[in-house]
This record gives sequence, structure tokens and C-alpha cells, in this order.
Amino acid sequence: MPIEQTNIVPGSIMEGKVQGITKFGAFIELPGGVVGLVHISEIADTYVKDVKDFIKEGDSVKVKVLNVAGKKIGLSIKQVSPPPKSEPKAYERNYRSSTGSSSNRYNNPIGKSINSPISLDDKIAKFLKESDERMQPLKNKMEPRKRNRFN
Repeated sequence: MPIEQTNIVPGSIMEGKVQGITKFGAFIELPGGVVGLVHISEIADTYVKDVKDFIKEGDSVKVKVLNVAGKKIGLSIKQVSPPPKSEPKAYERNYRSSTGSSSNRYNNPIGKSINSPISLDDKIAKFLKESDERMQPLKNKMEPRKRNRFN
């Protein structure tokens, strides 16, 4: 059956059945007996090492038609499902708990709290200053003491 005679147009969302799974994706049988491919990169929003971890043969899945080129149909599962609400990353949680809020508050050099983000130059300057302060005791131990030659 030619693809042009079916309702398969890019952007449409359809229900299909997983016909086969390969290491690079899954073949989905669409209404009308037409088969399209969901590439491994279009299975889920997360990294997919093995397609079988996400879908099985015989599963019914919703897919979005990405492209139709000749007899080849490109499909996506991840573009149909809404992206999962992600938890804040560990470093974001730690930052929020240490500042007491999720806003970008910091103390400026004068000591007043400001609700705007720190510029990159300010972050670098702060890092260099703190780094020098931490390294000073080591530098003092490593440098030979100057002795007075006239004693």
C-alpha cells in the first residue's frame, strides 16, 4: 500500500504496535499495515542503551510522525509524551539549602544582599582571592627564610 494513500503526514500523532526491536531502534506497525522506524534517539528523553528497557514487542505505543521519505517513515515516541518533571540536580539542592531560597542571593563586596546573579568576572575574582588565601600558609612553609648575612 503506498504511503500517500494513508493518513501518514509529518507532525501527526498515531497509535501503533511494536513489530520488532533492533539495537538501533524499533519498528512500529501503523494503521493500514505501514511500518515506520523509531530511532533509538527518539525512544525516550533519557539515555537509551537498550531499546528493550523501554518497550517490548507487541506493545501499543503512541508515536509522532517525523518524516516520510519514499517508503521510509521516521517516528518518535519521546516527542509524544510530555517531558518528565525533573528533580533539581544535587548541586542545585545544596545551593538552595545553603542560601535559604532558590533566588540568586549573594553578598556583594559592600555586604548588602542583592537578588541578581553574580557575573562571571565576579565569580572568577572571588575564586582567585579565596584560592590565594588558602594557598598562603603553604607558600610560607615552602619559601626559604631569608637570613641576614651580616650577623
